[in-house]
Amino acid sequence: MAFLRRLGGRGRERPSSGAYLIVGLGNPERRYAANRHNIGFQCVDVLAERHDIAVTRKRFNALLGEGRIGGERVALLKPQTFMNDSGRAVAPARRWYKASPERILVIYDDLDLPLGKLRIRQGGSSGGHHGINSIIESLGSADFVRLRVGIGRPPRGRGDPVDYVLNDFGPDQVPVIEETRERVAEAVGVILAQGVTQAMNDYNGL
Repeated sequence: MAFLRRLGGRGRERPSSGAYLIVGLGNPERRYAANRHNIGFQCVDVLAERHDIAVTRKRFNALLGEGRIGGERVALLKPQTFMNDSGRAVAPARRWYKASPERILVIYDDLDLPLGKLRIRQGGSSGGHHGINSIIESLGSADFVRLRVGIGRPPRGRGDPVDYVLNDFGPDQVPVIEETRERVAEAVGVILAQGVTQAMNDYNGL
């Protein structure tokens, strides 16, 4: 890749500083692929397709792809550690790419947002999301950028939230979430080009 440089004598390539690390959270294994909890993986897949980035290399306990989005150098990451241990993939990737927290974007599901709604912010608590907890603990920082994607909640008294997130989107939900995944990809482009504040103004609540 254009943004890699070779370390003398070792045959290893290391990125120059400045790459964005874009992380989608989810669970590995094909049976989880279409789950609500895997919306982060699904959004990374949309980004990869849009920008012709193959997320196929196995590194950092993750699937990895490198490329550019809007002229910015990026690494797309899908941790293969299972959701609750996502930090085990993000921390070594962060060290390798020398990404400061504000250049780390994490995309994940949110039960407390209505289906299809997007909420962007930098820093803050985990909101009880175990994958985010793991990343905060592993990085020693909460200052990374979060893109929370609303998956809604099961009707009151009609389902366990754990079962809900580990099931696929319903047929009536699929068109909404397909449009949302595209909107997330657009929001990532705005963050990279114009910053988090502009993306928040443009996309929060949509």
